[in-house]
Amino acid sequence: MPRLVIPVNEKDHFLGPLQAPTNLVEYGDYQCLTCKRAFSVMKQFQKELDPHLCFVFRHFPLKESHPQAVLAATAAEAAGLQNQFWEMHDALYQLQTQLSPEAILEIAQKLPLDLANFQKDWENPQLAEKIQGIFLSGVRSGVNGTPCFFINGERYDGDLSLGPFKQALIQAAKVKN
Repeated sequence: MPRLVIPVNEKDHFLGPLQAPTNLVEYGDYQCLTCKRAFSVMKQFQKELDPHLCFVFRHFPLKESHPQAVLAATAAEAAGLQNQFWEMHDALYQLQTQLSPEAILEIAQKLPLDLANFQKDWENPQLAEKIQGIFLSGVRSGVNGTPCFFINGERYDGDLSLGPFKQALIQAAKVKN
């Protein structure tokens, strides 16, 4: 069973306590339709399993099939520099079918972000390098498509529907629901 090469850590974008009994890592792409469906499921898990769950999102933009994926991932990272990664993350999935530079700038204005800093950061090659590093950590961990999930470091290849996926998380956490 493939395992995470880089364990969950404070450099990740995470929701919930890092010391939670269950760490759920998603390698995702903002233009992936299955990732968008998983987005709703992740929101449900966060509500139902808090504080037993630490959810981590890692970028895995499939740029050949999703031309705006890297742009969107970079925007999320740029927003993260202003402590608004999750707000941008959510907005990108909500506007998934309309992703463009103009749409992303509109999101940034609505959050609101300091637009001058956001645009400067969005164009910063270091963020693109960071995303590429995250992508490569996924490849080394056995990620070959999106979404790809890891529960407590082990890849989860089971059913992604709410019930079975939730049961796998509960079993991993050894918490009673």
